[in-house]
Amino acid sequence: MKAMFRSLGLFNYRVWFIGALISNIGGWMQSTAQDWVVLTELTHNDATAMGVTMALQFGPPLVLVSITGWVADHFDRRKLLMVTQTTLGLLAVTVGVLLLTHVMTLPMMWMFAGFFGIANAFDSPARQAFVSDVVSRENASNAVALNSASFNMARLIGPAVGGVLIVLVGTGWMFIINAATFAAMLIALSMMRTGELQPRVKTTTAARIADGFRYVARRPDLVVLFVMVFLVGAFGMNFAIFASTMALEFGLKADGYGTLSSMLAVGSLAGALMAARRDTARMRVVIVATGGFGVASLVSSMMPEYWLYGATVVFVGFSTVSMLTTANGYVQTTTDAQLRGRVLALYMAVLMGSTPVGAPIVGWVATVFGPRTAIQVGAVAGLVSCVIGSIWMINSGRLHRHETSRFRLTIDETRPIRIVEHVPEEFSDEVAQTMPIPLPNLDGDVPVRRKRRIRGSRA
Repeated sequence: MKAMFRSLGLFNYRVWFIGALISNIGGWMQSTAQDWVVLTELTHNDATAMGVTMALQFGPPLVLVSITGWVADHFDRRKLLMVTQTTLGLLAVTVGVLLLTHVMTLPMMWMFAGFFGIANAFDSPARQAFVSDVVSRENASNAVALNSASFNMARLIGPAVGGVLIVLVGTGWMFIINAATFAAMLIALSMMRTGELQPRVKTTTAARIADGFRYVARRPDLVVLFVMVFLVGAFGMNFAIFASTMALEFGLKADGYGTLSSMLAVGSLAGALMAARRDTARMRVVIVATGGFGVASLVSSMMPEYWLYGATVVFVGFSTVSMLTTANGYVQTTTDAQLRGRVLALYMAVLMGSTPVGAPIVGWVATVFGPRTAIQVGAVAGLVSCVIGSIWMINSGRLHRHETSRFRLTIDETRPIRIVEHVPEEFSDEVAQTMPIPLPNLDGDVPVRRKRRIRGSRA
């Protein structure tokens, strides 16, 4: 138990955890309100419009990935988060006022969804990479898992409270409340002891934005991981569409939608806490979790009663967070520190940017064929992801026959991961002066390396 919460022993991480929890609760209340506004107030149960809203909100991380990753690597992440959190708070106040004054329209909501997306595009990679600034490398995987636990604790509380408050006081106040919760994050960032933050690895002047793309392209494990996350994120993780349309199918209102979101969070929280117990993030957990997601989603689509559907959603949440938390921890702990911000920006772009691809499609399927068919599309995406990961695992040589049993297979993930080193790609005088060249050894056949002597230098 102590090992599960070891990162909370650090003052900076403890402050960060509390601030993020409060802010995330407000964020989930706002998310519930936004989905319900689009579905029931600005349209007549149009899930396609909801999919467009999600696409506009999650599209900017994909479009701006090269810029946001570069910013996360080159600027003080704590100060950058102060800017992004303030911006998100101001946007929430504006939307809340427009809803309370009954001025909001669907095109305006789409516009603000885009603004939220732009701010989050800069906030997400900085927030993810900032964990490595707060805790040491050996605690990074645990801290990422606890971050996920905080996020899902908020997901447990926020939608349930938000659903009830929407019925009682309306959707506009959810945005105002969320704006107030951003103060908790700003206070937490201000309270941090900057002297106890981990020293940043300075990015070399030769580093370019494209280095993050090249780095991932040379890591087959990361390529497979990103493909799996993309498929599940695009077609399977449209929970706002699934839960809201299923609530309407069962004849319930916003409180029923909020309860479904909270039941999803019960499983998500359990998955995050299980991930926090693991010392190392491993690919096999991601692969098994995607398969579990596909099976749980398929079963949930067949449930005839509201509470039966809610019970199966718990398993959907568990497998989803097990996959995402482990994938995030794997990226954090196996990536070159100089490029971590850019690689995490790519990861977040794949995860969040998959929504613009899948959400409108899933929303259209839910509108035309019903929410159960839309859920089944997501289930197929999870099963396909599991197959892709399994094929990579077999081809990588990590899956082999057990030493003592002919019919038992084992997975060996202790093999070292090849970290791509930075190799100069362009000729320069500085490189030429320091590049070693092989010279013959007069005493033997083994060549020795000496520095190339610069023409005109003293002997």
